[in-house]
Amino acid sequence: MRKIKFKKTFWFWTGVFLLGCLWLAGCSSLPRPQLDPESREFYELARLIMSREEDKIFRLLPDAESRKEFIQEFWEKRDPFPETPENEFKQEFLSRVIYADQRFKEGGKGRDTDRGRIYIYLGPPDKFDEVFTHYDSSVRGSIITWIYYNYGVGIEFVDERGTGQYKIRDISGNLFEAMDLIKLGGRFGPDNVFKDRTVRFELEYLENEKQIKIILPVKSLNFSEDEEGNYFLDLQFVFYVYGRDGKKLGKYVEDRVFKVSLREFTELKEAPFYFDLELPGGQGIVDVTISGRGEKGGRIRRLFEIK
Repeated sequence: MRKIKFKKTFWFWTGVFLLGCLWLAGCSSLPRPQLDPESREFYELARLIMSREEDKIFRLLPDAESRKEFIQEFWEKRDPFPETPENEFKQEFLSRVIYADQRFKEGGKGRDTDRGRIYIYLGPPDKFDEVFTHYDSSVRGSIITWIYYNYGVGIEFVDERGTGQYKIRDISGNLFEAMDLIKLGGRFGPDNVFKDRTVRFELEYLENEKQIKIILPVKSLNFSEDEEGNYFLDLQFVFYVYGRDGKKLGKYVEDRVFKVSLREFTELKEAPFYFDLELPGGQGIVDVTISGRGEKGGRIRRLFEIK
């Protein structure tokens, strides 16, 4: 079992984390939108897991009808098994929010506490430790440690004043990478085509050609082999394209097969894909989901703001 060692990075990590919490709470250069009741209820919850780009789009939407479409697609993009009637991601997320609100009451909503936020993102820890007697004279209460082996993350919470209010004091591992992963759809299902759920594929908009170019790193992919000894990927690309004003310009779905010979495969480092998609003015937001088709499942997602 992997051991997670804590590094003394209190001021750096805590400062960055608190800045992240402020943003998650809705801080933005854009004004807080005037929302209808349905949109307000959604936003108060979903802002916890919205990407920066999604938050920007939502704030720019002009009316309840466009927000209703956004809400429907927000959950659809995160549904790990679209063929089933339930949205497992949405159900899990809502159950974590309910648990956090009930369990981590520290003078407000549990979802707004450090422990509540971490629980909503990562779920129950794989390992839990609480120390009441320790050698830190500056801490009057207990010290709690949560460890998540699948994410390679360890978090130390401290009740400094002995009042039952716990704050993050130390973090080991890349918590923010894990948080970004959850925002885009979680860790449901097997990783087949994609060796890692955090595949950092690249997107480039070719304005002159009016094309979107996507580059997948070969080292992060599991290729299949056909009867002739060629290596191939069978993928589905889904694009949601938004303008600078947050208006949805369209949804595009394309299936692609990428095939190379054994000789080409041994020298291959990147798998490029080109799509004829135009961004008016060469600017906007592109939300991309790439899924493995057939027996090779798995899914990755990223959002890109083109400026």
